[in-house]
Parts: sequence; structure tokens; C-alpha cells
Amino acid sequence: MPSREFLSLLQDIVGGEDVISHPEDLLVYEYDGSIDTAIPRAVVFPTSAEEVSRVLALAYKEGVPVVGRGSGTGLSGGAIAPEGGIQIAFTRMNHILDVDVANRTATVEPGVINLDLDTHARKFGLRYAPDPSSQRACSLGGNIAENAGGPHCLAYGTTTNHVMALETVLEDGTIVNLGGAARETPGYDLRGVFVGSEGTFGIATKILVRLLPVPETVKTFLGIFPDIDSACTAVSAVIGHGIVPAALEMIDALSIRAVQSVTDAGYPDDAGAVLLVELEGLTEEVEDVTHEVESALWDTGATDVRTAQDPQDRERLWVGRKTAFGAFGAIAPNYYLVDGVVPRTRLAQVLRQVDHISEKYRITIANVFHAGDGNLHPCMLFDAREPGVVERSAQAAQELMEYCVAEGGTLSGEHGIGLEKKEFMPLVFTDGDMERMKAVRDAFAPGNRLNPGKIFPDGVPMPAAPHHAGPGMYI
Repeated sequence: MPSREFLSLLQDIVGGEDVISHPEDLLVYEYDGSIDTAIPRAVVFPTSAEEVSRVLALAYKEGVPVVGRGSGTGLSGGAIAPEGGIQIAFTRMNHILDVDVANRTATVEPGVINLDLDTHARKFGLRYAPDPSSQRACSLGGNIAENAGGPHCLAYGTTTNHVMALETVLEDGTIVNLGGAARETPGYDLRGVFVGSEGTFGIATKILVRLLPVPETVKTFLGIFPDIDSACTAVSAVIGHGIVPAALEMIDALSIRAVQSVTDAGYPDDAGAVLLVELEGLTEEVEDVTHEVESALWDTGATDVRTAQDPQDRERLWVGRKTAFGAFGAIAPNYYLVDGVVPRTRLAQVLRQVDHISEKYRITIANVFHAGDGNLHPCMLFDAREPGVVERSAQAAQELMEYCVAEGGTLSGEHGIGLEKKEFMPLVFTDGDMERMKAVRDAFAPGNRLNPGKIFPDGVPMPAAPHHAGPGMYI
């Protein structure tokens, strides 16, 4: 079918103003938060599951690949359109449909912003626990696609632990429901299979999530350390006491300086590293373990241990952590972020290797990461105008991934595989493993029309256009 006729049929479904196809308008949609780029054929803005179904049915009939797009904050190229493909953007499907206080659930559309749901739920004494660092911007549909985590996933788990049911549209336009409102449902856990499938199984149009009570007491500590090694030792010491904090985050010296250059988060400029440790629960429980946490920090070489004195003080500490990647714009205009996971006990050794790789490839690397579960976020900072620097960054990323796997880790803790890490999959999985994964995908999308070219190696290198860092980017 000619492109003009195809676009006209899309407009018939969602309305003329809800399809964009002019090249200048599409430039906004060639990026997500990764270094990958590709301009879609068109972007469609549906307002209902029925419209999504009709768009997918039309695309399926015409052999046009489709990718769902939330807020475009993903970090593995998951929202990048395949060649000749269209994006379905959920900007207009952004409603919180219901909060069931008695059953502690919320029903939302996929375009709802993560923090907006949490803020709304708190009016009822509840909260939505998964909190990616991009929570001010990221949407629930994208969180489901990537099984997003966040600082508090150490205690509460990632997105999959909080999604109860999904209304989804398959590649041919069929609408199906996965999971249910009951805590446990019979049959295969197709809801669990769907979460983290990176948009290759279907597109969620309605989501039922579990909410938790707002904790009675929250206590946030800032442990200040002379170097990364002592901070890493403190991580193991805290967990070794049998304590599972709500969050346990590390920020290195370079990241501290970047943050403090754009906002006063209360981090000392001369620290080698800081740890953010947060406890939540009943007042008595939190007080019982406060001394143990403080002792673990002091005993492992902390030069100071501070406690947030009020909610504003706590918020200031967390703003520093959650805006760190935007603050890197004060160091360099471009960045490339990877997402490896290693055992906690190997953190210090792996971070020393990060330093070695930084020197080897002449790339500045900053580290801000989820120390409690060993989820590293080495961020390579550079100026793309320098010849060869993008290629060196990609080589450094590959060596980092190889080293993480060699140390007993894996390729991603929360960002997904997407385009960025698909060629690294054989480091972790055999050909047989990946064939079984494809068989599961084919049960949902046998035509492979949804987000094709992602997750599995195909020898096609990812596009190489650097992402721009700067104040206001929340990754």
C-alpha cells in the first residue's frame, strides 16, 4: 500500500491531528535515552484500547512493524523504531482510572507518569513502590516493557512484583487480558512473562498495579567515605548484619562534583564516595536497626555519617541521586550509560576494572548505582565532536559487559537488552536458550511485527549517535 494511503487510514482511526509524519516533526521521536537513533515512518497517538487494536490490525495487514513508546526515557534503544516502522505513542492515554483503597490497587493507562501515580496514591495513604531514577518522566507502560527497577527495588522488587493484571493488544490487533485482581491466579503466569518482554509480545493498554501503605517511619543516612573501596565494604557490611534497607545507593567522587556543581544536595565535595541508605517501616523496627546501620558505616571507614533531619533534608539528598545523570552535562555534552549487574561482594573489584577501562579507552566514566543489589551504571562522558570517541565508548561498554559476566553477573538489571546489548546475549545464553525465548515470543507475536530487531543478536550493529546530557535529564 502506498505510504500516503496508509497514513490516511491511520488518520481515519485516530484522527488527522493524532498522526504525525512530517520529517521535522519526527525528529523528536528518533531518540530515547540511549545512544541509538532511527526516524519512524509515522507516530500515532491513540486514546483507547480500541484505537490501538485497529492501528495494530492495520499495520499487521500491511506488514508494517510497530513499536510502543512511552516517555522515551529508556536506556537500551527499546523505543527506537525499526526500519519502515511506526511508533504508537501513549501521551494521550495517561489517565489514572481508579484507586481501590480497600484492595490497595490502582488501574491506570500506560502513559501515566510513574511519579504522578505515586503522588496520587499518597493522598489515600498509599504509594507505588517502583521508583526508577527517571520517575519524574517515565511512564508505566515503558516500566512494564523493561521491568524497570529503581533505588527502592532492593526491598520491594522491580515492576513485575507490583503488576497484577494487564489488558494488552497483540500484533494482529487482538485484545487479551493477562493476570487478574486476585493475589494468585490459576494457569500459566502470562502476566509475569509479559512484564519485561520489551514490547515484543504486545502493547499494554490498561494496567492493574499493587499499592503499598506509606511507611510509618523513613530514615535516610548519608555515609561519607574516603574512597570507593571502603564504601563497597560498607555495602556488604550493612547487608551482612541481616538488614535489607529500602534503598542502598552509591555515588562516586566524579558524580558528587557534578551534582554539587548544579545543585546543593548536601554531598561533601572532597568525598571519595557517598552511600545513601534508607530504612522504612514501623518506628520501632527502624529504630531497632538504626544503630546497626550507623555502626556498619563507621566500622568500614566512614569519615562521617549524617541523618536527614526532616522530609526536606531527605528530599535534597535524593534529588542529588536522581538528577546525577543530568548533572553530567557540566562535565561533558554526551554520555553513554550501561547497566551491568555483579554480585555485591565483587563491587570493589569490578569498579577497579571500570577505572582500568576508563584509562585504556581514554573515556571519563562516572559511577552512580544501586549498590545494594550490585546493579552498576557506569556512565561514559565524552564530546561526540572528538573523532573516534563514540566508537571507543562502544568498545569500552563491550569490555565492561564482558567483565561483569565473567565476575558472575549479567547484562542488565533494569534497562533491558534492546538494541544496546543484543549482541552480548551469547555471553549469558546459549543458542538453545535463545531459541526457547523466541518460541515464547512467537506464541504472542508469531509474525515478529512488534519491536523487531531487539533483544536477540542478529549481527546488525546499533546506530551510533550519542545522547546529550544536561540539567533536567532524569535517567
